[in-house]
Amino acid sequence: MRLSPRLLGFLVAAITLVVDQGHKIWMLDVFDIAARQPVALTPFLDLVMAWNPGISYSLLSAETPQGRLALLGLSLAATALLAVWLWRAPDRLTTLGLGLIVGGALGNAYDRFAYGAVADFFHFHIGNFHWYIFNLADVAIVAGVGLLLYESFFVAGKKNEIAQGG
Repeated sequence: MRLSPRLLGFLVAAITLVVDQGHKIWMLDVFDIAARQPVALTPFLDLVMAWNPGISYSLLSAETPQGRLALLGLSLAATALLAVWLWRAPDRLTTLGLGLIVGGALGNAYDRFAYGAVADFFHFHIGNFHWYIFNLADVAIVAGVGLLLYESFFVAGKKNEIAQGG
């Protein structure tokens, strides 16, 4: 049985959301990262507990209930627009990328709703250089954007060449 592109995208979104939330519940309630941090996995990667009240790099930080509600509304509106794009997308690579983005965005939106901030755990660093702290939802969003960029620059260009007889 072959899944339609639309069904594939929404299935990927659902799986991404479940994996992200399952990982967060495990890190917070089972592993108890807050009490054990930092946990060095490699010389350049630690597990830590960080609550992000905003979006990437704590931009649009929302400290008040009204600010959190506004950020949650903005996140859900953007996710709804991406879901409409996913619904209308004709090919599997686009829906796969959008599914990863939608699932990751919903995972982080759920955190904002349930906790008032997004739970982040992975901290990359090299010497005194520290990269931002992120979670599996962020990984899915970046991977989804990467797939959309790949599709736009490489796959869509080949489709245009074929369509133009080149």
